Amino acid sequence: MSELLTGDLYAFESLLAEQERETLLRVRAFLREKVVPIANECWVRAEFPVDLVKEYAELGIAGLAYPECPGPKPSGLLSGFLALEMARADPSMATFFGVHTGLAMGSIAACGSAEQRERWLPAMSRMERIGAFALTEPAGGSDVSGGMRTTARGEGDVWVLDGAKRWIGNGTFADLIVVWARDVADGHVKGFVVEKGTPGFTATRIENKMALRTVQNADITLSDCRVPEENRLANANSFRDTARILRRTRSGVAWQAVGIMLAAYEIALRYAKEREQFGRPIAGFQLVQDLLVRMLGNATACLGMVVRLAQLQDDDVFRDEHSALAKAFCTSRMREVVGWARELLAGNGIILEYDIARFVADAEAIYSYEGTREINTLIVGRAVTGVGAFV
Repeated sequence: MSELLTGDLYAFESLLAEQERETLLRVRAFLREKVVPIANECWVRAEFPVDLVKEYAELGIAGLAYPECPGPKPSGLLSGFLALEMARADPSMATFFGVHTGLAMGSIAACGSAEQRERWLPAMSRMERIGAFALTEPAGGSDVSGGMRTTARGEGDVWVLDGAKRWIGNGTFADLIVVWARDVADGHVKGFVVEKGTPGFTATRIENKMALRTVQNADITLSDCRVPEENRLANANSFRDTARILRRTRSGVAWQAVGIMLAAYEIALRYAKEREQFGRPIAGFQLVQDLLVRMLGNATACLGMVVRLAQLQDDDVFRDEHSALAKAFCTSRMREVVGWARELLAGNGIILEYDIARFVADAEAIYSYEGTREINTLIVGRAVTGVGAFV
């Protein structure tokens, strides 16, 4: 991982302001020095590098997007390139960071009262308190908006939560978990911040994953879990509010997909230059160059898409279909790219020491979370036809 982004053929990175590019280069150096060397080991052991959280905090990037947190506010382009860069180093750590800053902090920023934002966001920006986001359920994923089974029952100034959540990133160690539950009184989905140690809340690590093994995904059980009214997100009153969070975080997943594509391309390019067959580097064979150019083409097209998406976000004119199309398209192209890179490395592509095997596996999770390709396709289809095709 050099200072320059090898696969950025059209120099999209040059669109960043000088100060923002300095931030990106600082993060890039940190990832190269601290994250890349341990990524495979953490992945094999399915262990999260807790010691790195303090160093992530020192980068000063966790709360950049939120007014309640100190520092200059970043453009959508910088936020996107940071997500790309983290995924290019390690998709697991990119997911950890995205859950904390995007889903958890984003929910509080968008749906919390001024008091709630001041209470939680500054400490979260310093990564003194880590966040998680609990939406998906054991028996529900794509249908969670209408089929949510976790309930919230008001009793005076307390809410009683009952139900279960699954695949909750950071769930085993998070300090603040944003839990979405259906109010039994009015049937609407509402958001609650459950603090670690609350009676009735339990989190159990999901074992034996084949992807994002470093991420600590949890099964969460809520049994007569009592949350004070002051922890109910004041402006989360229906699933429409939940969807507002997902609209922004889906775009971040598209950026992660581009980061994975660029990592796969760089691994394959380096290998092609070093690996010799028939007396010369395989980079000199036409079919190998064809694979490399197809990889680069996918990554370049997708990078152009997410750059434009960031501009729409900055102009506050982006819609659900914008982020849905980017997520669906970029993650599909990502699967092609990691497969081609694995193909180029042949047998060495299935060995962790060559890195691409981890990206191949992790890509499957990125492809699936934050809305499947099918659901995001239907979001876009509804927007372009005016007709909903959801079941």
